[in-house]
Amino acid sequence: MFSRRQFLLTSGGLGAAALVIGVLPKFAASSALISEADAAEVFEVTHTDREWRSLLSAEQYEILREEGTERAYSSPLNNEHRAGTFACAGCDLSLFSSDTKFDSRTGWPSFWAPLDKAVATRQDRSFGVLREEVHCRRCGGHLGHVFDDGPKPTGLRYCMNGLAMTFEPQAA
Repeated sequence: MFSRRQFLLTSGGLGAAALVIGVLPKFAASSALISEADAAEVFEVTHTDREWRSLLSAEQYEILREEGTERAYSSPLNNEHRAGTFACAGCDLSLFSSDTKFDSRTGWPSFWAPLDKAVATRQDRSFGVLREEVHCRRCGGHLGHVFDDGPKPTGLRYCMNGLAMTFEPQAA
């Protein structure tokens, strides 16, 4: 598992290039625009940094609060095939039904659609690539990214970090 900061710092020359290409454009916008964007995102569930650290494991904190990424194929939820619901590990909001889960062969739990009013997205320009970051609409926790290479009926692939979620099996 690694955060963007760790990736950039440990990638040597590539890290410096990624920093210039990927991170600096984030700060090229005026500070007024950045402040307005941050102010627009108010979440129902909020905690101090200290509280988040006490509520989450170190790995969950890195993913949910620092936008880290777990190693591919490291999450047990990637191989979870029972009927049930995947929820946010930060606030327990139901996010995805097992009915929409599919094997994307990417190493992360993938879904073709979230539950209604479960997630929100925002542009992510890290690493010099424009992507749609997916976060929990209730606590703002980083979950992963959504791509347009998924199966029907939506054509979307919600590629999620397993550590950002919990799983509740459907009652028998």
